[in-house]
Amino acid sequence: MNKFRKWQCRRTAEAMVEVLRQKCYDAHYAEDLDEALKMVLAMIPEGSSVAVGGSETLSAMGLVDILRHGNYRFFDRYQDRPFEEIVEIYRQSLLADFLVTGTNALTRQGELVNVDSSGNRVAGMIFGPRRVIVVAGANKVVDDLAGAFKRLKQIAPMNALRNGHQTPCVETGVCMDCQIPARVCNAIGIINHGMKFAGRISVIMVAEEVGF
Repeated sequence: MNKFRKWQCRRTAEAMVEVLRQKCYDAHYAEDLDEALKMVLAMIPEGSSVAVGGSETLSAMGLVDILRHGNYRFFDRYQDRPFEEIVEIYRQSLLADFLVTGTNALTRQGELVNVDSSGNRVAGMIFGPRRVIVVAGANKVVDDLAGAFKRLKQIAPMNALRNGHQTPCVETGVCMDCQIPARVCNAIGIINHGMKFAGRISVIMVAEEVGF
């Protein structure tokens, strides 16, 4: 990464850690994805049940392979199984000890904003799993909710393509606000702060541009 962009990512991540701690999140700073991965694994005791949200950031970390082959009870949503069986994994994941996920957007006021196709990720982030670990690159930070909603639309075509959805945005590269079953933007979740269950949500701010 260009040294000036890295400098900006560091400043953004450091500032967000302070904001998030004030909002009762368990917030941490990571210099890069390797450090973030070590933090995630240190937070999850062996033997724990673990679910993951669909995330390009987690893929880049190599976390899924570690959970598959480690001493964890992993709710593996990436298996080659019929969709009905994957949905059952989604349901069981809501009672996991840990949910590890990325986030689509994070406002400078400490709001986590996410959009889902099935809704399992936003549901689990809000309630269900005992602990939630969010890994967020500095590129996910936006000024406010309006900026977050704009970002959701900008990344929707990439997420549709990544997940193999046959949507108009895959053809055009821009959100078409389609009204079809394959639509990826079906459920939006906003977490305003972590005060209800202080410390339940850990956020690792990575001083890099990672994920979509």
